Amino acid sequence: MSLALILTCIWFLTANVMAMLPSQRRHWPQAWGLIVCGIPILGFVVYEHGPWLGLLVLAGAMSVLRWPVIFLLRRIKRMMRRRDETA
Repeated sequence: MSLALILTCIWFLTANVMAMLPSQRRHWPQAWGLIVCGIPILGFVVYEHGPWLGLLVLAGAMSVLRWPVIFLLRRIKRMMRRRDETA
């Protein structure tokens, strides 16, 4: 197994352990930390194994971090609506 996939497995295990721990701030600091660490790992996976495995890892990470993705999509949708209203 390559180093990129080992790091990906460690990232997923860390994400699952963090999700099980209680948090006063609804896990947002942990989510930002996982995002910051996960982006370079995703780039490393794409570099080592190609875009198809990278897309698979991205889909898995998006399922783990679904709320940041949902909020990002909502923000993009709001921005598109504002742009359409001003035009």
